[in-house]
Amino acid sequence: MVTAKPAPVVIAAAGREVAISNPEKLYFPEAGITKLDLVHYYLAIAEGALRAAGGRPNVLVRHADGIRGEFFFQKRAPARPPWIEAVELRFPSGRLAEEIVPRDAAALAWMANLGCLELHPHPVRADDLEHPDELRIDLDPVPGVEWPQIQAVARVVREVLADFSLAGWPKTSGSRGIHVNVRIHRRWSFDQVRRAALAFAREVERRAPALATSKWWKEERHGVFLDYNQNAKDRTVASAYSVRPKPDARVSAPVTWDELEWCRPEDFTLRTMPLRFASLGDRHAGIDDHACGLEDLLELSAQQEAEGLGDAPWPPHYRKQAGEPRRAQPSRRVSSKPLIEIGRSENKDEALAGLERWKARHPQAAALLAPADVLVDAMRGRSTTWTRVRVNLEHVPEPLRPPQEALDPDAGPSGDAGPSARVSGGRPPRGSRRARPEE
Repeated sequence: MVTAKPAPVVIAAAGREVAISNPEKLYFPEAGITKLDLVHYYLAIAEGALRAAGGRPNVLVRHADGIRGEFFFQKRAPARPPWIEAVELRFPSGRLAEEIVPRDAAALAWMANLGCLELHPHPVRADDLEHPDELRIDLDPVPGVEWPQIQAVARVVREVLADFSLAGWPKTSGSRGIHVNVRIHRRWSFDQVRRAALAFAREVERRAPALATSKWWKEERHGVFLDYNQNAKDRTVASAYSVRPKPDARVSAPVTWDELEWCRPEDFTLRTMPLRFASLGDRHAGIDDHACGLEDLLELSAQQEAEGLGDAPWPPHYRKQAGEPRRAQPSRRVSSKPLIEIGRSENKDEALAGLERWKARHPQAAALLAPADVLVDAMRGRSTTWTRVRVNLEHVPEPLRPPQEALDPDAGPSGDAGPSARVSGGRPPRGSRRARPEE
C-alpha cells in the first residue's frame, strides 16, 4: 500500500508565499523537530540571521533527510524562484559558480525547505566579492579540551582585540567552540585578512602558550586551535543563529562578553532561541556600526615575519602560495610522530566504529591514548565528505605500539575501495578528489 505524500504547507514571509514540502519530516529525531519547525525558527529570528548571513553569497549545506541522513555541500545555486538572488563567484581554482544570496525571511524559509539547517555565508557582501568585511576568529578545541579552557582562551582573545583597537562580537559555535567576528572596512584582500588572522592567532598563542595554538597540523596542536585559515578565500563558517546538526538542535548563539563567562553551548537551541531573541533582541545588533581597521594587525604580521615567522600552511586544496612553508604533514617527515591510520569511510559513524574495533584488538594501547591522540579528519570532496581516522601513539610505549594494519573500514565515496593503508594517511579514496571546497 503506497502512502500519499503529505501536502505542502504554504508559509507567508516578507510578502511572499513559500511552499514547504513534506513539512512533518523529522530533521532532529531525538528532539522531535520537523522541517516545518526549522522554517518557523528561521522566521522567528530572521532579523538576526539576516544581519549575519544576508546580502552575502551562501554555500548550501543540505541535510535533506535530517541529521541522521547524508548531507552535501551545494555551491552552485539550484533551480529557484525568480525572487531568490544569486551572485557569481570565482573560486581559488579559477572555476565560476552562482551562489544564493538571501535578502529576506522568505529566502531563509526557502533555504530551510531545501534542508539547509545552517547558514554558511562568505565574509563578503554581494556587491564586492573581493574585499571581506569580516575578520573571523575561530576557537576550535582539540578533543578532550573542556569548555572552561575555551572560555579562558576567549578572555585572551578579548584582551588582544582591545590592544589592537578591534571590536569583537562573540558567539557560541553551536558545537564545541567559540567564534568571534570583527567587522572590518572593505579595504583589504582575502590574503591580507588571512595574514592579519594568522598574526592574531600567533599573538594569542604567545600570551597563552599552554592554552592555545596556531599550529595547522592536527598532530602538532594542543588546547584550543585558532583557525586562521577560516579567513582564506572561499572558506565559510556557520553564522550567527545557524542551527547545527546536533541531537538537541543547538544553535550558534550571539552572546555578550559577560554572558560568555557563564553560558554553555547547550543553553541555546532551536527551542529556546526564539524566546531569547524576542525578549533580548539580537546581541549583535550593533556589529555593522563598528567597522575596524587591520593596520595594526598587519604591522604585527610584518614584525613576526621579520622575526622568522612567515606564512603558515594553507588548506590542502589551495595552490602552493608564495612564502608558504613546506606543506608536508609532520607525520610524513623524518621527525614525525608515531601515527597510524585506522580507517576511512563516507560515513563518520562507520569510520568511528572501525576505531572501536581497533581499540578492542589493542586494549593496552587504547587505554593509554589521550583524547587528542585520536585524529578524526573530515575530508571534503566536491559535494560530499568522507572521514579519515588516525591515532597518534606517542603516549604508548614502543613495545606496546600496534603496527599499521589494513584499514577498517577501507571505503571511499560511492562505495569505492580506498587506497592501501599509509602511516601518514596521504591520499583520498579512489574515485574522489582531494578536499576542494571551492568546487
